[in-house]
Amino acid sequence: MNLKEQNYLTKLLEKYSKKSSSKKMRYALLENAFSNIDMIKGIEVLLEKNITMSKITKKFEIEFAKFIGSKFALMVNSGSSANLLAIFALINPKKNSFLKRGDECLIPSLCWSTSLWPIVQAGLKPKFVDVDVDTLNISMKSLEKQATKKTKALMAVHVLGNSTNMEKLNAFTKQRKIYLVEDTCESLGSKFKGKYLGTFGDFGTYSFYYSHQITSGEGGMIVCNNRKDYEIIYSLRSHGWDRGLKRKNIAFNFINSGFNLRPTDVIAAIGYNQFKRLNKFRKIRFSNRSKIINTLTNSPNWKEQFTFINQITNLEPSWFGLPMLINRKFLSKKKRYLIFLNSKGIETRPIISGNFMNQPSVKLYGLNKAPSNFKGAQEIEDRGFFIGIHTTDISEFDLRFLEKNLLSIDGI
Repeated sequence: MNLKEQNYLTKLLEKYSKKSSSKKMRYALLENAFSNIDMIKGIEVLLEKNITMSKITKKFEIEFAKFIGSKFALMVNSGSSANLLAIFALINPKKNSFLKRGDECLIPSLCWSTSLWPIVQAGLKPKFVDVDVDTLNISMKSLEKQATKKTKALMAVHVLGNSTNMEKLNAFTKQRKIYLVEDTCESLGSKFKGKYLGTFGDFGTYSFYYSHQITSGEGGMIVCNNRKDYEIIYSLRSHGWDRGLKRKNIAFNFINSGFNLRPTDVIAAIGYNQFKRLNKFRKIRFSNRSKIINTLTNSPNWKEQFTFINQITNLEPSWFGLPMLINRKFLSKKKRYLIFLNSKGIETRPIISGNFMNQPSVKLYGLNKAPSNFKGAQEIEDRGFFIGIHTTDISEFDLRFLEKNLLSIDGI
């Protein structure tokens, strides 16, 4: 695309961006998610009329694997689909020592729905583990208590850019010969002792959904280091065939069961262009988070309204959002307070899904345990919420806006 064409598309994009800007929150989870160049890269694919998964997807996979430090990376249509492939690879008969129906898979009680449901859909038995309030992540103490000889896998969920102690977690799974899947959908770019989250276990999954560290609107990635594992997820992604795995292909040679979880080259082009700015985004988010916390804690209106979640030792975080735990003396006001913040244009979210034991779908599938058995997850649900951290430098005006409204809980 030449410069004249790019300039024309840029003006067109800016025109339509202005039309949609009035609908945005005053302080949304993420502002300016897409640059004009991101969109132009997607438009180029549309103009070439080669929309489905092709060469750009493959290029993104190669560069992602190289960056993250994994031998293989496979792009899919969402982080949820990446979780699905990881779990179904563990039960696949092509895998050595594949899991059997009824085998236990541990999962933190603070999780996303599609961290859990692939476990159920694959016929495994989910067993919930509590989390630490001060990290939001899986509790090693609870993990050691819940693991039994029947435990064959663990779905670890790295929350909002933070993690548990991966050295201890890795030692735990290796000692017990437990498969480890790392749901890193909220933590792309975080490192523990210099190693990226998602590369410690058998599979790591990532999401490129809107407001995540990078976004292509939809899309996700799954990584692994074992060639056979890669061939399994590659085949499962596309109908169960082996097209692209071997030099000489029979056109429709189905070697396995399968889904259709392929991305398009449109989202691959957008995601790949954003991926080049991941480190820049990470640094800006880190800086913005520090500025917000410093503004709040140094305000004359600071009354320790919140507790902030800090990264664990040895972690270089790639923050997704800014989670906060409301001081207990203000808890009776939490519901009114969140309504107030959203009315002022400050977009808020619960921390993942809260204590998943309180979700109605858990009862529907007979998985319900007493929420009180998961005290860490319940406290996070009761006290917690988070706001966004943007990928552009936060202004002084926005800092004062957040200070005024976030610290007003005692007056609600």
